[in-house]
Amino acid sequence: MKWIEHLRAILETHAFGVCSYLGERMKIPSYRIRIFFVYATFIATWSPLIIYLCMAFILNLRNYIKSKKSATWDL
Repeated sequence: MKWIEHLRAILETHAFGVCSYLGERMKIPSYRIRIFFVYATFIATWSPLIIYLCMAFILNLRNYIKSKKSATWDL
C-alpha cells in the first residue's frame, strides 16, 4: 500500500493540474474528478481523455501568458 501512496504523490505533483484546478473552482476534491475522468474514458471511448488533454493545454497556455504579463510589468 505504501507504493500506491508514493505513486499517487508523484502523479499528483507531476500531472497537468487540470483536476486540481477544476476541484478548486468547483470546491470538490480533485480525486473525485480524476475518478470521473477514468470512468468516463472507459464508458465514452476515449473522448474524455481528449477533452482532458485540451483542458491541460489551455491551462498551461493560460499560465504561460500570465507569467509573461507579470514579467513585463516587473521591469
